[in-house]
Amino acid sequence: MTTTTPRSTEPAAGPTRPRPKRRTRYVIALGGCVVAVVAVIVLGFVLAENVVYFRTVSEAVQDRSSQGTDRFRLAGAVVPGSIEERAHSVRFELTDGKKTVTVVHRGERPALFKNNAPVLCEGHWAAVRASAPFDSDRILIKHGNEYKPPKVDTENAPTEESA
Repeated sequence: MTTTTPRSTEPAAGPTRPRPKRRTRYVIALGGCVVAVVAVIVLGFVLAENVVYFRTVSEAVQDRSSQGTDRFRLAGAVVPGSIEERAHSVRFELTDGKKTVTVVHRGERPALFKNNAPVLCEGHWAAVRASAPFDSDRILIKHGNEYKPPKVDTENAPTEESA
């Protein structure tokens, strides 16, 4: 005689939800990669619009027609005696030793702006023609990395007692 034991109707212990399919994982991974590539491309275009190129006076004059009115930085030294103060601007000549251009700057001037100062003027050509000045709205002064304090005459300086 055989005895039969009743079978349990409960499911076996373990995960109750079905396992995700491999195809779903690949689709999600592929979607993430596509989003990352699109983000890199979009950020590249956004950042490229904010790049301002640096050119010497000679390079800028040579590329004037192809440059058009795009913004860039013009590097050179202020020609001595060429600074003309105006009501809302300053006009001066900028040179790299080979070529010289006229710059019309509107806005704040750095405290170190003077004759022979090495500067970067940010702006664009007023027009493509050769006689048009460079319109600047920002001047950066180039300087060394070592600070040298100004010489002070300590012998003739007033003391607290005499003040």
